[in-house]
Amino acid sequence: MGEQARATLRVAMIGYGFMGAAHSQAWRTAPRVFDLPRAVEMSVIVGRNEDAVQAAASKWGWREAATDWREVVARDDIDVVDIVTPGHSHDEIAIAALEAGKHVLCEKPLANTVEDADRMAAAARGSGAIAMLGFTYRRVPALTRARDLIAQGRIGAVQQVRAAYRQDWLVDPEAPLSWRLQKDQAGAGALGDIGGHAVDLVQFLTDQQVTTVSGVVDTIVKRRPVETERIGIAGRGGDEYGDVTVDDVAIFTGRLEGGALAAFEATRFATGRKNELTVEISGEKGAIAFNLENMNELHVYDRTTPDTDQGFTRIIVTEPGHPYLEGWWPTGHMLGYEHAFSHQVKDLVEAIAAGTVPTPTFDEGAQVQRVLAAVEESSAADARWITI
Repeated sequence: MGEQARATLRVAMIGYGFMGAAHSQAWRTAPRVFDLPRAVEMSVIVGRNEDAVQAAASKWGWREAATDWREVVARDDIDVVDIVTPGHSHDEIAIAALEAGKHVLCEKPLANTVEDADRMAAAARGSGAIAMLGFTYRRVPALTRARDLIAQGRIGAVQQVRAAYRQDWLVDPEAPLSWRLQKDQAGAGALGDIGGHAVDLVQFLTDQQVTTVSGVVDTIVKRRPVETERIGIAGRGGDEYGDVTVDDVAIFTGRLEGGALAAFEATRFATGRKNELTVEISGEKGAIAFNLENMNELHVYDRTTPDTDQGFTRIIVTEPGHPYLEGWWPTGHMLGYEHAFSHQVKDLVEAIAAGTVPTPTFDEGAQVQRVLAAVEESSAADARWITI
């Protein structure tokens, strides 16, 4: 192994919210669980609020905190820039980092608009650095296993797909008007935030892109109390209300390259559903089904068995031969939400060391953004079919 392959990767993370916690956990854990080809140093975390970002650095194990991301991405002692800020800032940070020769990991969505996503993808293609998008559910072992089984022909040609991401955290009409409900920061609502996951997973599992869509989006609660900051914690405002400028629910149909129809749903108003991402892919020889709320399970149906023995088989994806399980626990011991982020770090570090291109690429992220934009266009045109 050469000197470059052995050198420590010094990481700067821009942002420190929910995804900052998840990514910090991954940077801290992956090098201790997997035999990575490069050492990792959590060098600096960046945020606008000096006190809050310093507290995050102390809590999550970053060596230092900073408030100027431009200064940080230009530093010679930074090798990787991890972007976990709201989507409207992704393009500026990622392009600056790539132009500075840094490797980039960017949380989804790649950007808030197709134009920004395309600029990021072009910057990644023109850079000698590695750029990877964080559609992390690809690295849930059960879903990676599902992709492998479909690629091996286990269910035959794909005939129909159903994918839905359902949450209920906005059912309360008095829930505050956070940045996720503002189009200028979030880009879209349920469609972009969680619908993008559904689209990416279907394309990842089937190895087919969505080519046309027809759908509708809707905003159920159109005004909410303005969010305030009290001792650094987001809370409800008083009597001030503001407009919700993104969707609450999106329902759409897509057609895959191979001709199969796919039904998609993304909603934050599915009462009782906390984080239910379901994918079911039906093929000529069988089917595969998954539910994130039971994330260690994969259900496989085999039509080639005798009629008397047919039915979905429940597979617990915790065996040593299953994807990513070599670093974790003995057979049958469950993994959780945070583990997929460690798998993401593993794949990124290995790609950097090998000089290969990890997936999903920025080009893949831009393609998902085109699908989401086409759904919005279709909704505005009375659900007319839109070609991607």
